[in-house]
Amino acid sequence: MSTQRLGLIMHGVTGRMGTNQHLARSIAAIRAQGGVVLGNGDRVMPDPILVGRSADKLEALARTYGIARWSTDLDEALANPDDAVFFDAGTTQLRPTLLAQAIHAGKHVYCEKPIATNLNEAVAIARLAEASGLKHGAVQDKLFLPGLRKVDMLRRAGFFGRMLSVRIEFGYWVFEGDLQPIQRPSWNYRSEDGGGVILDMMCHWRYVLDNLFGEVKAVSCLGATHIHKRWDEAGQPYPATADDASYATLELTGHQGEPVIAQVNSSWTTRVRRDDLVTFHVDGTDGSAVATLTGCRTQSRVNTPRPVWNPDVRQTMNFLEQWQEVPDVESYDNGFKIQWEHFIRHVIGNAPYRWTLAEGAKGVQLVEAALQSWRERRWIDVPPLAL
Repeated sequence: MSTQRLGLIMHGVTGRMGTNQHLARSIAAIRAQGGVVLGNGDRVMPDPILVGRSADKLEALARTYGIARWSTDLDEALANPDDAVFFDAGTTQLRPTLLAQAIHAGKHVYCEKPIATNLNEAVAIARLAEASGLKHGAVQDKLFLPGLRKVDMLRRAGFFGRMLSVRIEFGYWVFEGDLQPIQRPSWNYRSEDGGGVILDMMCHWRYVLDNLFGEVKAVSCLGATHIHKRWDEAGQPYPATADDASYATLELTGHQGEPVIAQVNSSWTTRVRRDDLVTFHVDGTDGSAVATLTGCRTQSRVNTPRPVWNPDVRQTMNFLEQWQEVPDVESYDNGFKIQWEHFIRHVIGNAPYRWTLAEGAKGVQLVEAALQSWRERRWIDVPPLAL
């Protein structure tokens, strides 16, 4: 069996997500395991060039992860015919322009979400990619979380019966920066720089809801900027202009026309008292499940207890103990790495791949609908997206 080289132009990997998830835990890990195995047994070895603005950061990353190539000249990197794929994890505002530049240079493209800050640009870049005949994809990492993979197994097995509702609780407290160091970039809290939890998280929730619970039909959303003053990386105060929390209700297309109702809270201003930083509570006629990033617990119809409402007596039931853990029946690799492997097989082996830029555009569509709902204080329909 042979090993084929695949040249990757990796832009924006000096940021938190780019370094940790895409470089260290995906591409470097793939290289360490000997590449990606294709269906015929051949292997594909990624050969990345790291591209960005800071030579010092790029050189340090390359040295740390055993990468031979780095550059601050994106035009030169795109001009190299030996590199077939362009990946972007930089700022959302620049993403459509960079993707278009890469497509015009004949590169397959893969990128972080959101694929754009507005729907017009998202649709335009998805159409350009589709018309080019090149391969393209957008990160949809949460579909590969162990907890949600277990939910998907339950769904495919018919465990839930008719699905009724899903409640997603996401968030944690992001420090303001005066008493404790910030743990997220300050641009996340400036709308003028492309920040905001609705833009960041609604793209995630669109593909999670569409793929696991039912296609999104309509949304009612209230956003908020709860913290009005934060401190940046240099310790300087600045006005927080982006939404840091959102409270949404969505109607999904369920089985035989019956709707599934989703309630989704996303917040960088909440303190955690639940099993994980995100939980997915799914209720159905035949059973319920609660998933975290890695785990999933179930309660079936025949095992559902009969609690009694009595506000005058302390509750004696321990509800948390009444759920059964779904076992780990397989090993679960990093979700970003798994999707990278799918995309590489798609590029080299033409394997099926559904997480395209068109799917990324659907996420931006839901963002705009949620923002419109907040602005106009009403339900907004989310029609099928025509590309």
